[in-house]
Amino acid sequence: MPASATKPLRVAVLADSDTRWKWGTLTANRIAPRDIRLDGLLLRGRATPTPRQLGEVGVTADSLREVTAVEFLRTMREESYDVLVLALVGGGVQAMLHGLKRIWEDRPRRPVVVTGYVGVVYEKLADGLLLRHGADLVLANSRQDADRFRAVYDGVGADASSVTEVALPFLGGAAYEGEHEGRGPYTVVFAAQPSVPDTRRDRTYLLERLVRHARRHPEREVLLKLRSKPGEHTTHIEELPYQKLAQRHDVPPNFRLVYGHMGEVLDRTDLLVTVSSTAALESLHRRIPTAVLTDLGIREALGNHHFVGSGCLASWDQLDDGHRPEPDEKWLARQGVAADGGYATAFDTARARIAALLDRPGGLPPITPYYTPVTAPGYLPGVLARHHLGPDGTPLPGAPAADREPGPVRRIVRRTARGAYRHGVQRVAPVIRRMGEL
Repeated sequence: MPASATKPLRVAVLADSDTRWKWGTLTANRIAPRDIRLDGLLLRGRATPTPRQLGEVGVTADSLREVTAVEFLRTMREESYDVLVLALVGGGVQAMLHGLKRIWEDRPRRPVVVTGYVGVVYEKLADGLLLRHGADLVLANSRQDADRFRAVYDGVGADASSVTEVALPFLGGAAYEGEHEGRGPYTVVFAAQPSVPDTRRDRTYLLERLVRHARRHPEREVLLKLRSKPGEHTTHIEELPYQKLAQRHDVPPNFRLVYGHMGEVLDRTDLLVTVSSTAALESLHRRIPTAVLTDLGIREALGNHHFVGSGCLASWDQLDDGHRPEPDEKWLARQGVAADGGYATAFDTARARIAALLDRPGGLPPITPYYTPVTAPGYLPGVLARHHLGPDGTPLPGAPAADREPGPVRRIVRRTARGAYRHGVQRVAPVIRRMGEL
């Protein structure tokens, strides 16, 4: 066996938020045909993770640094990788695909490019998928998603062979064994989401119902699991942090706000409650009783419509009275939850496809996204320009890129700019919106 077939694969993950960093890193380890050396690259932007967020995510890499889009493309031109995972929002994936196509056009061999979604796909299906087209593998987290992805690509005449069924890479942990002595009090966890729901009234309502549940059941421990601290950003913008809303409430002693790794919180959970968080799938995978709230309706804007047919839909009134939802096994199977033990083989197909692509005689063909200046002349240039790339994927004049770490002045300017942005999102924007509702 040649040495090249036994040495670790060089893998790079480019991520633009804490949750996508977690997804990308765990995915890289799941789909690699053999041991890897993993280099992490964090795309500079509004949601670049803080050190605290990176520590809470609980995944590591052999190296980790922050880059601009242009710096990333320079690295991909100068370094030789075997696999590249693009853990970005759809527009970011599309921009990087065009940039990579440009810098690799004269290279005989290039990395296998992989992308996908960090969780449940319940909105912008066509938009997000077509922005990801051009990667060698577009990962679908369930059988249902794989079918939908192929239907979209086939429907527009795009090559659908890249769609590869896997599962969410962060499922796992010990199966729920029920309540028993010595485990501690019965624990109810509400998994908060940064942008669902998005109004003060609805978020205040959910908080009040959670507090009311704690008062009604003083023997239980009731936890509000938060994604980020005020001022930090995740994949989605949080304008109204629950921490600030909770300051106005007199909460009982059995109610607490908690941070930390979701897996560790689930270790002590007896009932997981959420509006539509991917944490519901983590919980269901471990057979923990899981409730998806209907209090605010079952609506596409909330994402809980994804759970129609799951058996998990319930209201706070029902939960207050002791109801524990029973999930539908057929629904679970189609969602890639694999609570029946099939999770161990969920990534076999992806691993086999990557191994075959790495061994492809003559290397891989050029990247060919569906969107081009011909198919989307009024859309693509704007997508690329947001990442300082021209219509042909080359960096625009004045694009931010540095050959060295930013100096003290540049770091201060960057922190000030981010702070101003976050202040605008969390303070100014809600005020303007309220004024518009008068």
